Amino acid sequence: MVAGWFAGDGDGFHLLGTRCSACASVFFPREDGFCRNPGCPGGDLNEVPLSRRGRIWSYTDSRYRPPSPYVTDPELSWEPYALIAVELESERIVVLGQTVPGVSTVDLAVGMEVEVVPGVLNEDEETTWTTWHWRPTGVTA
Repeated sequence: MVAGWFAGDGDGFHLLGTRCSACASVFFPREDGFCRNPGCPGGDLNEVPLSRRGRIWSYTDSRYRPPSPYVTDPELSWEPYALIAVELESERIVVLGQTVPGVSTVDLAVGMEVEVVPGVLNEDEETTWTTWHWRPTGVTA
């Protein structure tokens, strides 16, 4: 888990961003140092929960094992997964993420509504690394 990027569980799960008090720009991943808006004089950056829903802006799939320096076990089978860019409803920013397991590019369309849900990035005997996934609304899995 990346600390400060998401919080909650179930229906309360949401991504965390920051909003500039001077220009109202919203950032994800969060920004804690300075406002990234080049036209802003700068303001306080406050943590805000981001919209749980948005619409697919674009999508693709990942059908290959990542190259070095990413660590993968060549002995394990590789499972392709879909990646989608989602424009959040209120913030009008685009956030990239994986779909929930079982949803592939054939199940997706630009403009389709999706919601953010908790997911597992990887796990072993000692640790479960959590992340977020995007799930088409109306799908329970």
